[in-house]
Amino acid sequence: MSSLKEKLYEHLLGEVYCKLGVSPLHGIGVFALRDIPKGTKPLNSMVSKKEIKFSRVELKKVPSSVRKHLASFCLVEKGRVFAPEIGMNAVNLSIYLNHSKTPNLRFNEKDVLEAVRDIERNEELTIDYDISFGEEHLFGEDDPNFRSSGPARNL
Repeated sequence: MSSLKEKLYEHLLGEVYCKLGVSPLHGIGVFALRDIPKGTKPLNSMVSKKEIKFSRVELKKVPSSVRKHLASFCLVEKGRVFAPEIGMNAVNLSIYLNHSKTPNLRFNEKDVLEAVRDIERNEELTIDYDISFGEEHLFGEDDPNFRSSGPARNL
């Protein structure tokens, strides 16, 4: 077996824990394919997690629909957009993690997502946005920009 094939086999055997699915919390979420023991880093990937920093001026000629997509899925801070080195046509599952005040993942001291408790197969993986990103996140009726278009929903 080639070294890349061996590396991929080991990844499939011991590091693939998650899949995307429809979330009861919000839109798309990340779900456990198998039981995830406490302390596991379930989103390890063979893909680079590095980001490239762009100013808004540098992205001026990029179609507005693509700029909007970047704003939805990438870190935007101090007028800079941090786009994944792998581009926008590959998937980093962590951008689909939904918020919970009782999360089952957290960033460890090396800034890697880690299970804070045992997670069962098919359970949705979540993080606390407030702790992870250092700011308060409001949802639903707590959000001042929230506009109800009918009966209240659980968000």
